[in-house]
Amino acid sequence: MTKAIHTDKAPAALGPYSQAIQAGDFLYVSGQVGIDPNTGEIVEGIEAQTKQVLTNIQAILTEAGTDFSKAVKFTIYLKSMEDFATINEIYGSYLSEPYPARATIEVSQLPKHALVEMDVTVYTNA
Repeated sequence: MTKAIHTDKAPAALGPYSQAIQAGDFLYVSGQVGIDPNTGEIVEGIEAQTKQVLTNIQAILTEAGTDFSKAVKFTIYLKSMEDFATINEIYGSYLSEPYPARATIEVSQLPKHALVEMDVTVYTNA
C-alpha cells in the first residue's frame, strides 16, 4: 500500500509527481530544490539553496511523522562540485550519527536552474 505525502510548508511539485510517497516502512522524498514555498521562487546562492532544500525536506518528513534521524539514503545533485564543501557542512548540521548512506553527483542542469537538489529515503520503522 502506498500513500502520497503533501504539505504546504514545502514547494508544490513542479510536475506530475508527489512530494513524497510512503510505501510500507519506507518514505521516498522526491528531489527538492531551493524553492521558498511562501514565494514559489528559488532562493539565491548555494548556502541559501542548500538550507532551503533541507528545510523543505524537513517539512515533508514532519508531515509524514518522521525526521532526519530515520534517513537511510540521500542523493545530492550539484551544479558544481566546487560547492561540495559548503553543501557538506550545511548538510552535516541537519543530521547526526549514524549518518545515512549518500551519493553526490555533479550534473549539467537542475530544475529552475538550481545549484543543488536532494532526495532522501527514510526507513520509518526504525
